[in-house]
Amino acid sequence: MNSNTNNNPNEKNGSPNKSMEKNNSSDLANMAEDREKVIVRTSIIGIGANVLLVAFKAVIGILSHSIAVTLDAVNNLSDALSSVITIIGSKVASRRPDKKHPLGHGRAEYLSALIVASIVLYAGFTSLYESVKKIISPETPDYSVVSLVIIAVAVAVKVILGRYFISQGKKAHSGALEASGADASFDAVLSLSVLACAILFKFTGISLEAFVGAVISVFIIKSGFEMMSETLDDILGKRADEDTVRQIKELLVEEPEIRGVYDVFVNNYGPGRDYASLHVELPDTMDVEQVDVLTRKVQRKVFAETGVILTSVGVYSYNTRNEEAAKIRNRVMHLVLSHEWALQVHGFYADTEKKVIRFDVVMSFDVDPKEACDQIHQEVQKEFPEYTLRIVRDLDIS
Repeated sequence: MNSNTNNNPNEKNGSPNKSMEKNNSSDLANMAEDREKVIVRTSIIGIGANVLLVAFKAVIGILSHSIAVTLDAVNNLSDALSSVITIIGSKVASRRPDKKHPLGHGRAEYLSALIVASIVLYAGFTSLYESVKKIISPETPDYSVVSLVIIAVAVAVKVILGRYFISQGKKAHSGALEASGADASFDAVLSLSVLACAILFKFTGISLEAFVGAVISVFIIKSGFEMMSETLDDILGKRADEDTVRQIKELLVEEPEIRGVYDVFVNNYGPGRDYASLHVELPDTMDVEQVDVLTRKVQRKVFAETGVILTSVGVYSYNTRNEEAAKIRNRVMHLVLSHEWALQVHGFYADTEKKVIRFDVVMSFDVDPKEACDQIHQEVQKEFPEYTLRIVRDLDIS
């Protein structure tokens, strides 16, 4: 049952459901606007800080003949570019829904995060290549006190910038900002290593910066791959967040009419844009009007508590007036759940007059669903040969 469909032509625009839809849209718009402001403001601060670091480090690297400092400057330039891409992604994602994209453009942020991860990877591989070159053909650096002070300041700036980006990224649920923050933290480690190598060279004449640069480059590459993997999971679609699903189920079963909540399927259309569908198990004594009132109520409740919009609420009915149906249910449950790969049985209903049994089975990913369903069908049919079976196989999606 799709509870978002309004089939009543006499319903006024001021009805509770219309108000709920307007409030949901308004709240989503306000949240999206606030997110965009946080992302843009944070990214602009990052661009300004990184451009200044690029200028200082480039001069130091050229004057001191330090490959590590020069690579650090290039890395800061890539960070500034990442912030520009993050702003563009945020602007595209905040565009209003249109006919071609009715659920908005929120997933554009995942594309911008993917580009940022690619830039991090590029910076890592470039740093590794240049570091190996300097290991093979070393050059003697020449650090001044001023250059050491500037590198030390760069370390402090990157530490502050990294923490700021990560905190703002979590606040705005922005993977791109968090990725930039993680990259800035790695940059701080890189700059600190360069500073340590410079001090060591100043007092001992031993140059380790190329070796240290190679080691840190490997960590940057690893970070880039992890960022890319997480972003690809968001683009491809991943399992719904366990805590969110549990919270939705707990909110719904607070209603006395709802005996169980199943098939919670969450679609993500960008950060903060979650749309869900599910099934609830209701007594077979409820009429359509009662179900309609209940589903609209839980829609408002779930959105208010979680920010997730229930686009549809399907209904399973369960037997309440038939002892024979209860006995059949218990026997079927025992037969099906005797298999380890059968995780759950729900939506059970036995029509003892028409001789029809229907139920859904949630199966693990370790078994072929068709073969497993055929096996269940044979076992239950053998136990109840006079009944027609309608078995739906479900995947363990949440």
